[in-house]
Amino acid sequence: MNYDNLREDRKQAHIENYLLASHKNSNLFEDVYLEHSSISEYDYDDINTKMKFLGKEIGMPFMINAITGGGEWAYDINESLALIAKEFNIPMAVGSQKIAIDRPELSDSFKVVREVYPEGIVLANLGTEASIDEMKIAIDMINADAMQIHLNLAQELVMEEGDRNFKGTYELIEKAVKELDVPVIVKEVGNGIQSQVIKKLYDVGVRYVDISGKGGTNFIEIEDLRDSETDYSEFYSWGIPTALAIINADNLDLDDLFLVSSGGITTASEICKSIILGADMCAGSGEIIKYLLHGGYDAAYNYVKGLDKKLRISMMLLNAGDLEELSHVDFRVIGRLREKLYQPVLKSHSK
Repeated sequence: MNYDNLREDRKQAHIENYLLASHKNSNLFEDVYLEHSSISEYDYDDINTKMKFLGKEIGMPFMINAITGGGEWAYDINESLALIAKEFNIPMAVGSQKIAIDRPELSDSFKVVREVYPEGIVLANLGTEASIDEMKIAIDMINADAMQIHLNLAQELVMEEGDRNFKGTYELIEKAVKELDVPVIVKEVGNGIQSQVIKKLYDVGVRYVDISGKGGTNFIEIEDLRDSETDYSEFYSWGIPTALAIINADNLDLDDLFLVSSGGITTASEICKSIILGADMCAGSGEIIKYLLHGGYDAAYNYVKGLDKKLRISMMLLNAGDLEELSHVDFRVIGRLREKLYQPVLKSHSK
């Protein structure tokens, strides 16, 4: 079997199956209640959504996250996403570069991002199966500002050709933190990162975490659509909802931990709620890809433009002039999110 071609075909299938996927999980942001402020003390034009990320100023607390991977079919997608990122001065993470490391002739589908967006923040991406040398190649390929290491345990386990051995993951990440010349961002792919795992990552030197909670792109279902032999639908609801994962991470009280909220972030309200719950920045991929593939560049551009506009409106309605003030807005939790937060964790019985 030609595993290089298999990888390229799989990445294309991921996009196709994302559009076919139908199971919906809630990220539980609907259970975060914000109180309306009838008076705003700000001029709309003075609302400041800018922030610092990786030493550079960006236009809003939103990043185009990794999804596409590479290959000939991905070139146009990555080019369009990079153009949008440049237009709004927001970061962009490429998808897994493993395919371009194995097949250097496909590296142009990643390099186009840096060519389009030379002054912007661009993140490299590989999984925990990659070596440090491969990570260095990925960084150099796009002159990356950071290395995004993705955690996709659940996805790999339901993938017929997926990895089965995950020993040494913390050691690999610790080595990456020490040996790479750029910051390391550890990112889930849609099942959320448990607070205990975040603490262990912090202890090995990680200072940037993307929780990528349940409620967005469901790679378990996407992989299941590729498998005609086994039904994995019982795992479609597996994971930690994004809102819950943010709160749990924030409760660790790690002052220098930079927390990225992703996992079904599709609206300005969810960006607002993420910042209020404790995230520093948000990221999304599935929704913008959907607009791009269904409506073309203009539709995707207008979607991100709408996020920016509605984020400013939301901040006005909360009487927050900048992101620092937004982070101090009071909130309440209701419904299932409240239940998950305040129900005791029951231990298994011991014999």
